[in-house]
Amino acid sequence: MDWNYYNTFITVSADCPVEFGMVPPDKKSGRTKPSLEYELAAEHPYRYTQEELMFEVHVRHQGISQEELTERGETIRSAFFSKPKACLRASMLPKKYGWGIHFDEEGKLALIPKESAEYQQFAEGKRENLKVVAGMRSSKK
Repeated sequence: MDWNYYNTFITVSADCPVEFGMVPPDKKSGRTKPSLEYELAAEHPYRYTQEELMFEVHVRHQGISQEELTERGETIRSAFFSKPKACLRASMLPKKYGWGIHFDEEGKLALIPKESAEYQQFAEGKRENLKVVAGMRSSKK
């Protein structure tokens, strides 16, 4: 099963509370999933597919060692993807922190800040062959 998006732009959620793309904070108790998603995507634009990003965030959030990944990587990956997962439309990046997410023709993603001209072009569908989908709302209307 392919969990990835291709030639797609996820807009910031309609009820997102911020006007600018913000860096998600960590908690005193440790890293949060949004901060890990942000760090990986912002530092490596168009490197990860949605599947790759979701799995890498899972590995880091759970503290799975490189040694364990080497030994049991496919088992860990299969177990992770065997259960239903929310896609990045439900991520806090578009819902709360003001980031649109662009997926290129290979399914690789990059974060696009809400306040940028590039965001406007993507959101208005001014790119050829681009599907535009809204980030999920935080609350029901």
